[in-house]
Amino acid sequence: MQNPEPYLRISGLCKSYGEGDAHVNVLRNITTTVDKGEVCVLFGPSGSGKSTFLNLVGGLEPADTGTITVGDTQITGLTGKELVEYRRRELGFIFQFYNLVPDLTIRENIEVCQYLSKNPLPVDDLLRSLGLWEHRQKFPNQVSGGQQQRCAIGRALVKNPGLLLCDEPTGALDYKTSKEILQLMEEVNQTYGCTMVIVTHNDAIRHMSHHVLRLRDGELVEDEKNESLVPAAELEW
Repeated sequence: MQNPEPYLRISGLCKSYGEGDAHVNVLRNITTTVDKGEVCVLFGPSGSGKSTFLNLVGGLEPADTGTITVGDTQITGLTGKELVEYRRRELGFIFQFYNLVPDLTIRENIEVCQYLSKNPLPVDDLLRSLGLWEHRQKFPNQVSGGQQQRCAIGRALVKNPGLLLCDEPTGALDYKTSKEILQLMEEVNQTYGCTMVIVTHNDAIRHMSHHVLRLRDGELVEDEKNESLVPAAELEW
């Protein structure tokens, strides 16, 4: 990538829960930057703070201390209404279990988020590029898990977000389908240039990612750039 610019800037980020004997420091003084257009993968064992990290960047929870800046917006300190606008304008979310609306078709599930954006991507184009065109009138329970995840990616992408937050996007999928979804996410990054933060337990994903972060006990113990990317189609695990 030529002349990358920091898109996500995090400084001195701390988050804790509970009081007294139940007090737990979940994130401890996290400082890092993610460049515009990067695929950044975030590893760590259960309880290391990965989901909390995503929740803070997504504006779903407040930080105790520190700052988070996405693009030109410092989200720490924003009001609830301002955070709603931030999520609408900047973010797409992809979850492990899809969270599709069961009574809406594949097309309608994607269109729901199209209406939230001032500059959405064309739904027909997304359906075709995601391999969902022939399934567009089906309901989620009429397609496979991989196709449901493709729909979830389309729902996040239709807003034309600057930042995609992905929480275990292949965690519920088999090996073959996981690889297909990773190839699709690679294509999405290359085609639309959106910045991605992917939380995963799959260590192979580090090889297709520009940037690798690892948390342990709430501390950032790895923060490395990957200079030799492996195409998603060639990943093995």
